[in-house]
Amino acid sequence: MSQRGRTLMKAAICLAAAGALTACSSFKPDTNRQTGQSRDSDVASNGGGVGIPFFGHHNAQQAHSSGSGPEIGVNSFLWRASLDTLSFMPLSSVDPFGGVIITDWHSDPATPNERFKATVYILDTRLRADALNVSIFRQQLVNGQWQDATVNPDTEAQIENAILRRARELRLSAVQASSH
Repeated sequence: MSQRGRTLMKAAICLAAAGALTACSSFKPDTNRQTGQSRDSDVASNGGGVGIPFFGHHNAQQAHSSGSGPEIGVNSFLWRASLDTLSFMPLSSVDPFGGVIITDWHSDPATPNERFKATVYILDTRLRADALNVSIFRQQLVNGQWQDATVNPDTEAQIENAILRRARELRLSAVQASSH
């Protein structure tokens, strides 16, 4: 592996670790919690209940009270929109609890000497633009070897915008469905 490849790998590992640590910050300090009150109910009362219902529950308190377990700790609209937007790429790793989606390499048949890989980090339970971070990696085939290549910075922004646009569509659909 080239020096640049090792540097990119180290950066990806650091970003994954930062994303995992960010997922741990959804709880507030115990100073406001009453004796016997669970942390799950505190998260649900502060807008944390917008994650993906993992066991068929619609909020963390309901899941906790039934003993089934908490919901996934990311914004469900961003999560679904990310999977929808990147559906053309094969998935390598998916962590719904940490909010990380990593695709495998994908080559467009029109450009077989070029391939892309994406990593999406969902950093919050709220539907916000700063709750999403997309990293795109590109390689080109040179003399039979894949070599790292630069990615147009607009590419990451375009994918982030596509995910946010899809998340807004999903949220509007959910609001309309619940109002009927």
